[in-house]
Amino acid sequence: MRISENWIDYELLDTSDGERLERWGEVVLIRPDPQIIWSGERKDPLWQKAHARYHRSNKGGGSWEAYKKVPDRWTIGYRDLTFNIKPMGFKHTGVFPEQAVNWDFAADKIRNAGRQIRVLNLFGYTGCATLACLQAGASVCHVDASKGMVQWAKENAQSSGLADRPVRWLVDDCVKFVQRELRRGNRYDGIIMDPPSYGRGPGGEVWKLEEQLYPLVGLCRQVLSDDPLFFILNSYTTGLSPAVMEYLLGVLLQKDLGGTVSGDEIGLRVSDTGLILPCGSTAIWEK
Repeated sequence: MRISENWIDYELLDTSDGERLERWGEVVLIRPDPQIIWSGERKDPLWQKAHARYHRSNKGGGSWEAYKKVPDRWTIGYRDLTFNIKPMGFKHTGVFPEQAVNWDFAADKIRNAGRQIRVLNLFGYTGCATLACLQAGASVCHVDASKGMVQWAKENAQSSGLADRPVRWLVDDCVKFVQRELRRGNRYDGIIMDPPSYGRGPGGEVWKLEEQLYPLVGLCRQVLSDDPLFFILNSYTTGLSPAVMEYLLGVLLQKDLGGTVSGDEIGLRVSDTGLILPCGSTAIWEK
């Protein structure tokens, strides 16, 4: 398992009975996690002193219950990056901290490339991976179907002092965008893809991961440059294992481009136990 261990402003304090106890800067939140099927003693006093807890609804979604005053927005840092945090309607905060291990991987590849690198970040969300690539010296095309998420990503770039870096912010359906890039002849040295299990594009386009991931990766293969650097594929869908994603990249990329393919879970260390909480899967092709 690959572990994101370089955080200072984020900490996974404890896990028990379907919930995470997390510190986001100075704010402590309790959020649900269906993978936490074990019970614990909850020795950490912050279980009783958290700022807020997210409760799932049996009808779908859920809501936050505040125990203390929670800022509408605050910031946390990772290395030289600054992210704006805010509790959202579906338990999220705008950052997936386990993904930091992938930000570091991409940044290292870009810094060591010895040339200008162009990166395409699909389903880019609030832009954490985009900022890591910009900080490392790449130019980035950031695409997400949500106007609100793209605006949030722009604000993160501003907070990180990267607003003047070479980046395109696009609200678009990712499949249609890649199709247009192919026709325009635009090519990228690195691609990062973090697709949802299910979603809708800005024009109501329906996205179903199991049905559309294979053709989308195949389409993205065609917009890779003649000397590509990496392809990162993330997934939080439990039915899509790291081995399946690794095989997918092997068939579509390694067969023609050579290089190496790897797949693994990514996770976060729990401070209370020292054990690792699995938080998703990543497959990577690299030159």
